[in-house]
Amino acid sequence: MTLQVFVVGEKLTPGPLDVFLVTEDHQVVDLPPVRHQAKLSCDIGRWLFFRVRTPAVPQRIAKGAMGGGGDFGKGKGKGKKGKGKGKGKGKGKQEEKQWAPMTKLGRLVNDGKIQNLEEIYLHSLPIKEPEIIDHFYPPGSLKDEVLKIHPVQKMTSAGQTNRFVCYVLVGDTNGHIGLGSKCAKEVATAIRGGIIAAKLNLIPVRRGFWGNRIGLPHTVPMKVHGKCGSVRCRLIPAPRGSGIVGSPVMKKMMAFAGISDCFTCSCGHTRTTANFAKATFEALKATYGYLTPDLWKPTNHCKSPFQEWSDWLSQSQKAAY
Repeated sequence: MTLQVFVVGEKLTPGPLDVFLVTEDHQVVDLPPVRHQAKLSCDIGRWLFFRVRTPAVPQRIAKGAMGGGGDFGKGKGKGKKGKGKGKGKGKGKQEEKQWAPMTKLGRLVNDGKIQNLEEIYLHSLPIKEPEIIDHFYPPGSLKDEVLKIHPVQKMTSAGQTNRFVCYVLVGDTNGHIGLGSKCAKEVATAIRGGIIAAKLNLIPVRRGFWGNRIGLPHTVPMKVHGKCGSVRCRLIPAPRGSGIVGSPVMKKMMAFAGISDCFTCSCGHTRTTANFAKATFEALKATYGYLTPDLWKPTNHCKSPFQEWSDWLSQSQKAAY
């Protein structure tokens, strides 16, 4: 069984290894010390993959943490009442709470007045609730992935305080991508906050053709540029079948944005994953910043949703009070 673990301690020596497991729903489960055979040596903050010969151990622990019950005691799932003396501290599956929108845009989306995200982007309305994004995507259609997670320290009068910074990428592989970051004391909290920040930062990506307009759009419509810190990133249209010519981070972001062919050029300290991802994100955002000749047609201006549904918003607000 392959586990994804985070290193605890500055250096590793052959012997027991204190690790914890990150489940698929971004919950952290403490694991007992695991004795590994191979000699490992790496700095704190690395993600490792190793194999455990007894896969029953993490399965039982994950079961207890998810509220499975009898094995590790404190779960509230469908197990045998969870009265054991184990180390599990799961609280079972949390019930889905009904969304109560707090903003005018959220109330319009929840009531079905806005049908798609493009209406929001057309009028540049700020999205301040992640549930707005979840409303337009069925469960599982919006993918998310952790680009990087590393510890940071701050020196205070009481000593050092350690926290974790997490950079998360979300996208639907169909012209929408979001990048967010979050700093928290716990890894699970940082991942959860990063996903929320990425959803709030979701942007549309314009796609186009390299030559003849045959088939579906497959590349960026023009040369675009983005920068962050010392990193400079340039995206160049490519013919169909070229693929993504770039680094693994670049390929992942292009796949999440729905771009299948693209040439890339970058300079600066591209090893800094956060700045490199932000520079690529700025380049993708710039695809809608160019007024190409095919957009020179007269624009039919329409009212903003806030203006169109102003009477309904005022009545619903009075009814809420």
